[in-house]
Order: sequence, then C-alpha cells, then structure tokens
Amino acid sequence: MRKLLAEARALQRQYRDSEALDKYEQVLRQDDKNYEALWQAALLNLSIGRRYTDETRKSAYYTMARGYAERSWALKQEGPESNYAVALTLYNQATLLRAKDRLRAYRDMKAYVFMAVARRPDWSEAWQLLGRWHYRVDHYNLLERAFSGLFLGGRPGGASSRKAIDALQRAQELNPQRIEVYYDLARVFENQDRRAQALDILRRAATLTPFTTEELEISRRCRNLREKLERKVGRQTSGKQP
Repeated sequence: MRKLLAEARALQRQYRDSEALDKYEQVLRQDDKNYEALWQAALLNLSIGRRYTDETRKSAYYTMARGYAERSWALKQEGPESNYAVALTLYNQATLLRAKDRLRAYRDMKAYVFMAVARRPDWSEAWQLLGRWHYRVDHYNLLERAFSGLFLGGRPGGASSRKAIDALQRAQELNPQRIEVYYDLARVFENQDRRAQALDILRRAATLTPFTTEELEISRRCRNLREKLERKVGRQTSGKQP
C-alpha cells in the first residue's frame, strides 16, 4: 500500500488525476479505512467531475466524492483534510441542486470549512473555500434570504464580503501560484466596484504560467475580465476629460 500511495501522489503531481484516483481506489480495496486514500479520492472525483458539462456525469462524480469524503470524516472528525473534503463536496454539489437543497448545503458546509482552516491554517485551498463560502452566503438574494429564514432558521451567521476578501488574500499569500485564487479575488473586488484593486490582481495573474487545462481556462477568464475592466476604466477616464 505504501508503494501505491507513493505512486498516486506522484501521478497527482503530474496532473494525471484519473490514474491517481485508480491508485487510491486500489489502496481502498486493500484497506477501506485508509484515511489519505479516502479524502484524496474525494478531491479527485470532484476535480474530474468539474470537467464535464453534462450534469448527469458531473453529479455521478460528485456523489462518489461525497461518499469518500464522509467516510474519511467518519475516521477523523477533526481532520483538516476530511473536513475540507466534505465542505468542498457540498460546495460543488450545491451548483447542481434546487434552491432548498442548495441553501442547505451552504448551511451545512460552514462547520466543515471552518474546521479545516482551524486545524490546518497553512492550507491555501481551505482558505479559498472559506472565502467563497463567506462571499456566497453574504450575497444571498431576497428569495434565498426569505427561504433561509422560513425553512432553515436563517442564513448561516458570520458571513461577510470583508471576511471573504481576507480569506482569499490569505489563500493567495500561502500559495501565490494558484491562479484561481486571483480570479476569485478579482471578481469580489469587481462586484464591489473596486476596479483598481481588481485590475492589480488580474495583472499579477497574467504573470503566472498555467500548467493544466483548468488553469488555462482560468487564465483566459482573467484576461477577459481584465480587458473588460480596462475598457470601463478607459471610458470613465475619457469621460472626465474636458
């Protein structure tokens, strides 16, 4: 099993997710309570599932991820990795759910993502997920707020855009090479009309080298957002000239 785990980690470093997942599943066939194999299998299922546009296939991978994540959490209820895996699974599944279940997922993920950050404060991915949670919950629309109040006991407490920015900036500090954090942070600044800060983030993102298909897509989004903001700033500047 030690050899299989080492091979799985090496494949992950090479971005060969499907092959890495196969290795972790081989480990679990020998030891169905291997903590590392369980939470890593959860994250890999999510990573693979996100690549599909077909919701049925995406949902199937997310369901597999949920099973692995919950099994890892049952083994280590205060483990940062298991809590992160459950939180990230809920966050991804929420995108495919109807309003009631989606809001329940955001409510339920709070405890897990906070535990992940508390137990492993040096983990960039956990801080990014916390930032996403803060921003999403703080921006419930009127219907989501009403539904949460009527059926879920209100919105999850403590969420704010300020905390979202703090968490995302912490994620960026811990790993300055993760381009998706730059994109998240730039979008938050854009939505707050803080265009200069958004542009600064996006120009820094342009200096990063993408390695995966997903990173190439995020790089493209960063470029498109930067160009859009630069046009807006240009129009404002020209409009102020006498």
